[in-house]
Amino acid sequence: MADKKRAEADTEETDGAAKPAPKSKRKLIIIAAAALLLLGGGGGAAFFMFKSKPKPEAVAAPVAKPPAFLDLPDTLVNLANAGGDRPQYLKVKIVLELPDSAMIQQVQPVMPRVMDSFQTYLRELRPTDLDGSAGLYRLKEELTRRVNYAIAPNRVNAVLFKEIVVQ
Repeated sequence: MADKKRAEADTEETDGAAKPAPKSKRKLIIIAAAALLLLGGGGGAAFFMFKSKPKPEAVAAPVAKPPAFLDLPDTLVNLANAGGDRPQYLKVKIVLELPDSAMIQQVQPVMPRVMDSFQTYLRELRPTDLDGSAGLYRLKEELTRRVNYAIAPNRVNAVLFKEIVVQ
């Protein structure tokens, strides 16, 4: 019977010692996981901070095609004059900026349509519509919209002015 009591006492001591062990084991696992996470995050940050950058000659930059330019005939129109004494005229030299030189062949057949849309728009302008850089910007944007409509589905990059004279 004494042996049974000793065995029970040993079991209780073992059970009592076994209960605190899992708590310390959990703490140890949590600390180890946190340390691994910290080391992994630090290692990842160091990798991204100190990795070698690609050399400029190693990076293949796409070769951009140079734009093509198409001169339009000089345009001379009289401006809309609301009861003014003398008529005012607008002389414009326009250049179309095309994405590539192959588009010149596609735009040439519809050039009369482009010039007609330009003429009808320009004749409705008043001299005050062309005042300042904002007026010229609006004119450029409207002419770009009209030429893109006339040559659809093709598109121009921009309408450029070589010369603008209001007289």
